This record gives sequence, structure tokens and C-alpha cells, in this order.
Amino acid sequence: MARKKRNPDAEKLAESILNTYQPESVEDMQDVLKDVFGPLFEKMLQGELNNHLGYDAHSKEPKKHDNRRNGYGNKTLKTSFGKVNIDVPRDREASFEPELIPNRKRDVSDIEGKVLSMYARGMSQCDIAATVEDIYGFDISHEMISDITDAVLPELEEWQARPLAKCYAFLFVDCMYVTLRENYEAKEYAVYTILGYDLKGNKEILGLWLNQTESKNRWMQVFDELKVRGVEDVFFISMDGVSGLKEGAKAIFPSVIVQRCIVHLVRNALRYLPSKDYKEVCRDMKKFYSASSLNAAHAAFDSFQNRWSHYSGAVDVCKRNFSHVEQLFDYGSAIRKIMYTTNAVESIHSSFRKVTKKGVFSNENAQTVDKVHFMDDVYSLFFYNRFMKTNARSDSYDV
Repeated sequence: MARKKRNPDAEKLAESILNTYQPESVEDMQDVLKDVFGPLFEKMLQGELNNHLGYDAHSKEPKKHDNRRNGYGNKTLKTSFGKVNIDVPRDREASFEPELIPNRKRDVSDIEGKVLSMYARGMSQCDIAATVEDIYGFDISHEMISDITDAVLPELEEWQARPLAKCYAFLFVDCMYVTLRENYEAKEYAVYTILGYDLKGNKEILGLWLNQTESKNRWMQVFDELKVRGVEDVFFISMDGVSGLKEGAKAIFPSVIVQRCIVHLVRNALRYLPSKDYKEVCRDMKKFYSASSLNAAHAAFDSFQNRWSHYSGAVDVCKRNFSHVEQLFDYGSAIRKIMYTTNAVESIHSSFRKVTKKGVFSNENAQTVDKVHFMDDVYSLFFYNRFMKTNARSDSYDV
């Protein structure tokens, strides 16, 4: 009987937990999972109370009634990993009856996986409602779901503004496009992700930025934000011809080396080819950008042009961008390998697309779309970084 294939998301989650907490026993692992689930349950309860009272915790808007928050009560939940203590919010009139974890319910061992699924997968409101109904047997409104998910936004903003390392060997910048609705009109926005590799080869997502336009001034703002958060130096930035990025980066980090992404160069060339030749063309392109020396790269490029001259569009793309390939040979082989093989940001965007492919997001204010609607739907990534920060290593390199 064939072995059932594991869910890749579950494998990533397991790897993140191991890298962050480094448990050495079953008991350690149980403690880790209790540490994760406690804050999740508390955030959900706070969101429910917001919905019950009709206002957020720090809202200065006029209140519709006299009922107010009244501190917290302690509750011990029985989970499949042991007991978890949580703080349950209360109201003065004692009229708050949580539905996600009812007052008299203490055994939640059957719902942990589903709660984790809702938060880690960035499920749509319809999917969350269906999951909650499956768990508890009652309907939950979209408004309440919104309140519950919005309760984590302060932590998301804290993550986006968190202090960073002083120096990064590499920053990789890539973009994906999402469609957002503004004033009943669907518009396309660019969402940029910056992935950093520190001097030890550890990688982390520095942040997400949603741009309507690309310009030097906008990228100066982004890199100045990184500087305010503690970044003092960056050695290399890899990107795909983003307008204004090179100028903006050098205005804040004058010594940074900006390198065009080789993966995007290959992809742009393939647009001019029939699919039957993709494999052979990619193999020949790799011969010049992964060559052992600049002379060998030139020889391999000459051979490439001669063999594939009948695909003039692909050859022209390579000619126009060959200076970026030549620039690779200003550095050692270990640095070159990192620059031409790394395309980690694309795997992140692939995860985003899983939660954004459900449709167009509603947005009444373009200035807050990245904080409310879009960020809500890519919360899964924040979840991994906030609770189980990945410390995956890249290939070793000398810096």
C-alpha cells in the first residue's frame, strides 16, 4: 500500500517549530504547542468581545451603551498537549458569552487543528464560518469573523515594524500583483516582499509593501524604513528591474551592490520560445551564468547565440542583460551561486496566491488596504514569523 503523502504546509510548520524552539523530548514539544495555542485562543476571544460590545479595546468613538470591559478571568483549557492557561476577557454586565470557547467548555482538544488551519492558511470568511459551524454546530456571522481576525492586526503591525539585524549579506526583492476593489472599481496593486539573509546565512522576511507606483522616492522610503528599524549595511540586493529601486537603495545604503535576478532573466527569455525547447535553452543559459570564469561565460554565451539564433527574441533578451551576468563574476563562486540560484521569495508569493486566489478583495480606503484587507488574507505568513520564526539556512558563503 502506497504511503500517504504528507501535507507540505504541515511539514513547513513542523520545521519552523523545530528551528525556533529546538525541543529535545516529547514533553518539550507539548510545551511548545501549548505556548502557541494559548495566544491564539486569547486573540480569538478578544475579537469576540469586540463584536459583543460593538467597539475595539482602545476605541475613542462614542459608545452605544454603558457596558464596558472588565478585566480578565483565568481559565484552564484541557488540550491534547496538556493544560493551557488563558486569560478570558470579561464585561461589566457579565453578558458576554463566548461562542468559540463557551464559558463552561474546557476541553478543546478536538478543535486545535482546525483553529490552526483557520489562522495559518488565511482562510476566507466563508471557509472560516463553515469550519466554525463544523466544530461547534452554530452559525457565525461574517462581521464577527472580521472582528476576530482584526484582533491580530496590532501584532501584525508590530511584526512589520520590529527591529532588524544591523547587516544583511543579501536582500531579495520580488513582486506579485493582486486585484483590489476600490470604489466599486477593481485595480491592480504590486505587493513587494523583501527577504533578507544575514551574515550567518539565516533568512527572514523583512516586510511587505503595497505600492501603486514605482519610483526612486518610494523605494527611498522603504529602505529608510529598514534603516530606522536597525539595518546599517546591505551588501547585495537582487531584483528584477524594479523601477527606481537601485537609485532608492543607493540613496540610503550607498555601498550596496544591486544585481539583476538571473531567474527572471531566464524567464523573460523563455517567453520567446516554444515550450518544447525550454529544457534545452535553460541548460545552455546555465552554462554561461554558472561558468567557472568570465572568459568561460563569454565562450558559453557565444555558443548559445549561435545555436539559438533562430529565436531572436530570446537571444536579444540575453544580449541586453548580459552585463548583469558579467557583474556576477566580480564576486567569488559562493556569492555567485547564492545570487543566481536563489529565488526564495517566489515560494513565499506562491503561498500568498493560495489565499488570495479566492477572488477580489473589498477595499474602501486604498491607504489602509495593506493593513486590513490584503494583510488579513496573507496572515498565514505572519503567523509563521510571529510564533515559529523560520531560521532556515542558505548555502554557506564567505562575507
